[in-house]
Amino acid sequence: MSDDQPTWAKRIRAMREARGWSQTEAAEQMRRHSPRALPETDHLARRWKAWELGENKPGREYAPIIAATLNTVTQSLFPPDEKPNTGLEILNATGMDTLEIVSRLQASDVNDATLEAVRITVDKLCSEYARQPPFELIGEGRQWLRRLVEMQEQRLNFRQRRDTLELAGWLALLVGCLEYDLGDRRAAEATRQAALSLGREVGSPGILGWAHEMSAWFALTAGDYRGVVAAGKAGESAAENHSVSVQLIAQQAKAYARMGKRAEMESTLERGRVALDKMEYPSNIDNHFVVDPSKYDFYVMDCYRHVGEDRMARELSDEVIRVSSGFNNQDRWPMRIAEAQVTLGVVAAREGDLDEAVSYGRKAIGNGRKSLPSLAMVSQDLADVLRERYPREREATEYLEQLRAIQRPAS
Repeated sequence: MSDDQPTWAKRIRAMREARGWSQTEAAEQMRRHSPRALPETDHLARRWKAWELGENKPGREYAPIIAATLNTVTQSLFPPDEKPNTGLEILNATGMDTLEIVSRLQASDVNDATLEAVRITVDKLCSEYARQPPFELIGEGRQWLRRLVEMQEQRLNFRQRRDTLELAGWLALLVGCLEYDLGDRRAAEATRQAALSLGREVGSPGILGWAHEMSAWFALTAGDYRGVVAAGKAGESAAENHSVSVQLIAQQAKAYARMGKRAEMESTLERGRVALDKMEYPSNIDNHFVVDPSKYDFYVMDCYRHVGEDRMARELSDEVIRVSSGFNNQDRWPMRIAEAQVTLGVVAAREGDLDEAVSYGRKAIGNGRKSLPSLAMVSQDLADVLRERYPREREATEYLEQLRAIQRPAS
């Protein structure tokens, strides 16, 4: 395969091969996902071969059919070009830096420009969740949350008060996620409840949906799979059309995978794929509380790993690592990379390669930015395979000891 081929072409081929289809079979599969009659199979097969060669990028007509055939989201397979983040958003948009924003808040000089600057600051903090160490970001998040609470004592009109409470809700969600990443479930649950209350007060479907998503996440990492489904359904009802509804669906699919309910898992994943495919591409995919199209592959990877679909899990892991790495000279989503590395470790262990399995497992544990409960839960899949297949191997035993060290704080 040529290195100068576009990424989408390479991925179409990799996803087809992971399913064990010939090009003709893949073309024929397209009929199941097309709302209209398609040309003869020979014609479709020739077009499929051309797509895999990187010729004639699929347009609006065929792109969603190909994505559905390969069980992914259209804008994940064919993402739009992205402009790099310069880090000057606040100054460029408002003419104020952080010091001036704080000075205005302290002086009770709260106007629309100041509120817009605070809004951009909150978005920036939520966008740093994936990369910044949680013990550093949590302090900044709590500090800004305190400032927003103090603003309620000032003279604000109705719209300003509602806006500040909504921003406080998003910050509460961020702080709660960071508390959970650090292993403090009690504090995280209290903060989640505060966010839920703020979401109800301002009538924000997004905040309400994410508060329920956090509940589903907590239940998933605790092994309460029925609780995941209950929280997911409640969250979907509250979230309306916000993108969090897709993540709520994904958490339910993960729970079904762990409950051994394969049919429910697959139908739930497809429901999430269809929902996400209908949404516009986000303006800021780095914000933790935005579900970007590439995250769908991350959800499916988890489910496939758990149910033993190793070839497709490997292909998805490679894709998750590719899109999560090397953006602006740093990894964009380190925690997704870690879970993809665990998945590759599980596949290697099942295929009999202990050295590679342990190597991937150690890379995941050594990742600088981690969520302790999530990593402990995902790594348990690798631990189970190692205990079953390599019970007396020193390398496996040593890795399991390392894993126990990160599981203790998450329990």
